[in-house]
Amino acid sequence: MLKFPYCNVTDLNQALAQCRFVGLLGPLASRRQSPRAVVSCSPSSSEFSLTPVQAVMSCQQQVGSSLVNRLRLGGLTEDGFSYKEKFIIRGFEVGINKIATIETIANLLQEVGSNHAQSVGFSTDGFGTSPTMRKLHLIWVTARMHIEVYKYPAWRDVIEIETWCQNEGRIGTRRDWILNDVATGEVFGRATSKWVMMNQDTRRMQKVSDDVKEEYLIFCPREPRLAFSEKNNKSLKRIAKLEDPVRYSKLGLKPRRADLDMNQHVNNVTYIGWVLEVSEDKIFQCPKLIWFL
Repeated sequence: MLKFPYCNVTDLNQALAQCRFVGLLGPLASRRQSPRAVVSCSPSSSEFSLTPVQAVMSCQQQVGSSLVNRLRLGGLTEDGFSYKEKFIIRGFEVGINKIATIETIANLLQEVGSNHAQSVGFSTDGFGTSPTMRKLHLIWVTARMHIEVYKYPAWRDVIEIETWCQNEGRIGTRRDWILNDVATGEVFGRATSKWVMMNQDTRRMQKVSDDVKEEYLIFCPREPRLAFSEKNNKSLKRIAKLEDPVRYSKLGLKPRRADLDMNQHVNNVTYIGWVLEVSEDKIFQCPKLIWFL
């Protein structure tokens, strides 16, 4: 038997669904009750006091991972509020100087964010959509991203990326990353982003409802956790508007089929590729690059 003394009914249902619970909740007269549930992964009849996050982690450990999870070099951290994953920089992810491109870094940030969402039981057919979001045809889209790379990893380097998300009011969520060189332990990059909710059918932005918030906030840090020290960087400052005439430009760009992601819109990393295509060559040799999107 498992007890959940610290969560409301919505939190509990979410945790049960993600852990593949097979028992019944029983009558719940109050959202603050401490219901019990029989689970398929419980090895004994002993009782434990678990938060929803701990319940997910416990079930993942006891039930066993899928082939994908066994091959993936990542998982939730001990507190359950962030996710770490290791990657090897491969040949097709580097440029002519055998150094990882900014597109590679941005793609890995997106990948580890999606894997984080999947690790807590959210959808695998989109970028971290919750059950309520899928029911209402809602998706997350990137509204802003700030990436700082202090030293680019090279071909065959092993890196580790840690990520977590947190609430950003009614407009969306915030996701942060810290990038480490596994060999040296050095932090070689940081990133932060804001994500807003869009209706996939109408393509219009939508406020984050309380129902959606309840589904993901149980997996977010209780206190603000920032990749950057906000007082000393430009990660949240307004991006300056371009003045005409701009130094570099290209007209007539049209999205290709290959530019669309699983949400059927131009992926945020694609925009980086477009910017690089019209930039001067020395951008590719820049040892330290800060991106504002």
